[in-house]
Amino acid sequence: MKTHTLLLLSAVLASPVLGSEHAQPVALSELTHIHGVVLPAGSDTILLATHHGLYSVDPAGNTTMVSAEPDDFMGFTAATDGRLFASGHPATGGNIGVIGAANADGAWRHLSDGQNGPVDFHAMSVSPADGQTLYGSFRGIQVSRDGGGTWEVSGPGPAELIDLAAAPDAPGHVYAGTMAGLFESEDFGRTWSEVTAAGGPVTALETRADGNLYAFVAGRGLMRLEAEELVAVGEVTDMVLLHLGFDPDDQNRVVAVTTESAVLSSLDGGKSWSPLAP
Repeated sequence: MKTHTLLLLSAVLASPVLGSEHAQPVALSELTHIHGVVLPAGSDTILLATHHGLYSVDPAGNTTMVSAEPDDFMGFTAATDGRLFASGHPATGGNIGVIGAANADGAWRHLSDGQNGPVDFHAMSVSPADGQTLYGSFRGIQVSRDGGGTWEVSGPGPAELIDLAAAPDAPGHVYAGTMAGLFESEDFGRTWSEVTAAGGPVTALETRADGNLYAFVAGRGLMRLEAEELVAVGEVTDMVLLHLGFDPDDQNRVVAVTTESAVLSSLDGGKSWSPLAP
């Protein structure tokens, strides 16, 4: 990657009880430090977790903060049943631990401080095979097997970890995107092995509703894992994606966030991209 891209990537990677009291619309282009994207099932809205609160984007591109406070949502992920989980920092400072909500409209509550916390998970994932199994990255790989209530450190994890994505076949199977490529663990994050030569840093990972794992490889583009090999989905691109969100109701609809916090949309499964809104 180019030097400026590496610096941007490093800055972003290092870089609450919620409601809707502050539901003031803002321009999508004004959102910065976007740390996660979720497309809730049965909804045409998009949820964006940012350094300054959780935002909802409607089909017209209208963007509204749906968190009570402009807390920093570093980790942000969704279970297949619609439950949401997050981590990060309160606006007042410190770490937030782990919070959760039943759905996009539900009230958020504190679930746990995690291990050696309160934690600040920069990467989180919920197992599609077991919605009670969650993974987070904070001073190693942490795993919860009771829906985020209690956590244990399963191991140090691979070096220079960027993102996590739980696999659909078994609760203990999880993938990690790192600066060195794509790795996997089949024992809840205790031990790791390289899946295949990625050819660059894997900056974003997401498991689609059909069970396919998608990985963005810097310098190569969006890839799909097939028979332990990464297969190109679209063309090689200079942009770097940090977050991916698939629509569970339409597997060809994808929303992505770049290192510059540009929000992109694809209606063909990631083959081509366009800005989400002007």
